[in-house]
Amino acid sequence: MMRYPLISIFCGLILLLSCDPGRVYEKNIKVPDGIWDKDNKLSFEVFIDDTLSGHNLYVNVRNTSLYPFSNLYLFIETTAPSGHTIRDTLEVILANERGKWLGSGLGDIWDLQQVYKENVRFAQRGNYSFQYQQAMRMDKLPFILDSGLRIETVR
Repeated sequence: MMRYPLISIFCGLILLLSCDPGRVYEKNIKVPDGIWDKDNKLSFEVFIDDTLSGHNLYVNVRNTSLYPFSNLYLFIETTAPSGHTIRDTLEVILANERGKWLGSGLGDIWDLQQVYKENVRFAQRGNYSFQYQQAMRMDKLPFILDSGLRIETVR
């Protein structure tokens, strides 16, 4: 007989709610001192096992309300296990035309997740490398706290 059934139920619910069955990978990298230097590339290494399913790729951005722009341009370089590399430019829209920050916020910190690519089928099994570089034509871009990559299986 269990002595603490409520604690067991509570712990079980937390485990169930924390599951994210579609997520293949998610990692956010802190930008040192909240100032993204143009030469600081954020790197993500992902092992992809599933070459049959489609995957959605997202870019995560955390900024403060002091960020001076409504968008963020990124150069994203993806290298496949074969060594083949592609480079994309992505505009992440952080605020609408009226200046209202998009995403979710707490105080003056804002988190946004934007689609980068949809229904991607990885051609090879193995390690993929993703590198982000800020492309805002400023050597030191202030008030960007983190950026990240999320990959999930299409349901």
